[in-house]
Amino acid sequence: MPLTSTGVWEPDAVTAEQSNVAALIGELGLGDYDALYRLSIEEPDTYWRAVLARCNIQWSQPYEAFADYSRGPEFAKWFVNGRLNWTDTIFAWARDPQTRDRIALIAENESGEIERISFAELRERVRRLAGGLQALGLRPGDRVGFLMEPNASAVVSMLALSYIGTVVLPLFSGFGVDPIVSRLSLCRAKALISTTGFYRRGKWIDREAVAVQSAAAAKLEYLILRTSDGSRPSPETAVDWHDLAAAEPAGPVGEPMASDDPFMIFFTSGTTGKPKGIVHSHGGFPLKIAHDAFVHFDMKPGDTFFWPADMGWIAGALIIAGTLIHGATMLCYDGAYDVPDLSRVSRMIERHKVTHFGTAPTMIRAFAANPELSVAGDVSSLRLMITGGESISAEHFVWHQRHFGSGLAPLINYSGGTEASGALISSVIVRSIPPGGFNTASPGIATEVVNAEGEPIRQKIGELVVLAPFVGMTCSFWEDDRRYLETYWQTIPGMWVHGDLAERDRDGNFYIRGRSDDTIKLAGKRTGPAEIEDVLLEVPEAIELAAIGVDDSSKGQILVVFAVCHDGVTPEGIETALQTHADARLGRAFRPARVHLVRELPKTRSGKVMRRLIRSVYCLQPTGDLSSLENLSSLDEIARVVP
Repeated sequence: MPLTSTGVWEPDAVTAEQSNVAALIGELGLGDYDALYRLSIEEPDTYWRAVLARCNIQWSQPYEAFADYSRGPEFAKWFVNGRLNWTDTIFAWARDPQTRDRIALIAENESGEIERISFAELRERVRRLAGGLQALGLRPGDRVGFLMEPNASAVVSMLALSYIGTVVLPLFSGFGVDPIVSRLSLCRAKALISTTGFYRRGKWIDREAVAVQSAAAAKLEYLILRTSDGSRPSPETAVDWHDLAAAEPAGPVGEPMASDDPFMIFFTSGTTGKPKGIVHSHGGFPLKIAHDAFVHFDMKPGDTFFWPADMGWIAGALIIAGTLIHGATMLCYDGAYDVPDLSRVSRMIERHKVTHFGTAPTMIRAFAANPELSVAGDVSSLRLMITGGESISAEHFVWHQRHFGSGLAPLINYSGGTEASGALISSVIVRSIPPGGFNTASPGIATEVVNAEGEPIRQKIGELVVLAPFVGMTCSFWEDDRRYLETYWQTIPGMWVHGDLAERDRDGNFYIRGRSDDTIKLAGKRTGPAEIEDVLLEVPEAIELAAIGVDDSSKGQILVVFAVCHDGVTPEGIETALQTHADARLGRAFRPARVHLVRELPKTRSGKVMRRLIRSVYCLQPTGDLSSLENLSSLDEIARVVP
């Protein structure tokens, strides 16, 4: 069995030999994975030509050079003078008579309704909506807000916007008016495509009023509304999405775009100031994601990929590109993952014979707390699993491999971020995978862990950095080069400082230890919160923990822990248990000075615990942008325990 008694996943000979990575190694005439990674850094042009050929990337005009550094490494351009529309690579499967009828998309909603769409049908739907958008007046380069729940219409809409060369602006489906307006206004959007609402836990969530108010406040030219039942939207000023979707189809291929033309802007929240508009290009994000799905996810034609995610976050575009570019089937789910109960996900895996399953550590922890119910469905079809969005404890990492992966399917840890498109560090299935860790830097990216002086370190916590520009990195922030440079390139001159704390072991494996702005310094030692939380989570009463450093006049900083626990646990009881365990496992210097019992931790939609908000509220500091916070009420609990 690949999963050893120590929790390390070891590849068997067949898995390794049949992997995409092994095929790439053989094609390039290399001896092993280490040689492949070295080639990707030392001869990136050779490496990327081989990868793009393997991914069958369709070019309207072949590129002339791999990179252009004339504006400096911070503003590198990739695949110089190449022209492409990334959707053409997806629809090559629709134009091929042998694959046109293969299922591209399966959409299931909370009530159990299921829709299956072939590659040929998906192309037809995209072309018709693209034609309607063109007839409306949208042109290449126009920015268009995208506010839809994860269903077939959302996938069609995102692809159609890219097909005609407009710039997609994904928006979280739970946003209120203010964060939507700020994002639309910052990039001077021309239109907004929105749903009028959706069901969650059987309850109708009305989004029409938010869309109408947002469009008016942002002074948009067009508000495009899609009703769930096909009826006409009520506002007279709105354009009916269904009318556009029935238009004469656009041309047979997507609008040819320069490789550095933007196709998408993601807005992420900073600790202070306005949201950051992360700009990605046709020759950046889609090609990096195609690479990662090939190298890290071992995605093959005919696979089925399921990663429950909101279309307004990075994972939405990642799943679309990573799955459909490779001729695999994308399963999207419009609903809560625990309706009617926690067996929902495993039963969907069984129902649709899912081969690739992605999820966040938050969901894994929920599954682990209810093991019998969470794996009630047959999950034996799974070939590979993925987790990302935040650090995961070794315990939960191994649990997921053992119960969802049956000890056979590897769990790929995947970490990079919105600004990097995909992975900076991840794992490949030709190497051992350590519990909770990453067994490689992503090929093509010179990733290291360094100290404050920029020197590589081992077995110590430092900054995760990239030593050179890389395919997939943001072109810049929208109309804000200065802030982009300040954020990534000026902390340690000449290096991209990503903002993650990380550690490398003797074997070169990576471990994420938290965010840089979450750093805790106890007894003079710089510590990432994940390192403390992983140990304290061994206390059986604890379900979730968040550790923060709080300034103290005598000690510099003290450790304060917020705990979500099982029913019946008292504040005094969990404080004693965590302090005793910290003394025994970490040493008295890492004993929590205070422990607060709370019902929930503040999180983003993707499940990241927002420690900076915990610290800001607890320390009576400004909270900054709250638009990415999923559960605003969680901050009220923290405010009540402020000393």
